[in-house]
Amino acid sequence: MISVIVTYKIKKEFVEQNKVNIEKFITDFKKLDSSEFQYNVFTKQDGLTFVHHSLYKNERIQKDLLNVPSFLEFQKQRDEIGLDGTPEIEFVNLIESSDKKWKK
Repeated sequence: MISVIVTYKIKKEFVEQNKVNIEKFITDFKKLDSSEFQYNVFTKQDGLTFVHHSLYKNERIQKDLLNVPSFLEFQKQRDEIGLDGTPEIEFVNLIESSDKKWKK
């Protein structure tokens, strides 16, 4: 199991475009086998800080998702146009989950 949290801040003028880009890749992710991964995106109260939390059953599904064209375009636009600072990437260990498909 792989669990990753990515936190980043976006320039105010890029927030709406970032949300559109996120919606595009999530739509594409929904076409895949969701039993192998979970991907959630949140914003903090400032409305500028985004938090992506992903769970992958293995490296293969992680690689597959990270290479979906709409996800690559999201990252490109975020990094080249919208980013305010540097993303923080954290690998975290799952202790427990209420979802039975995510085991330790």
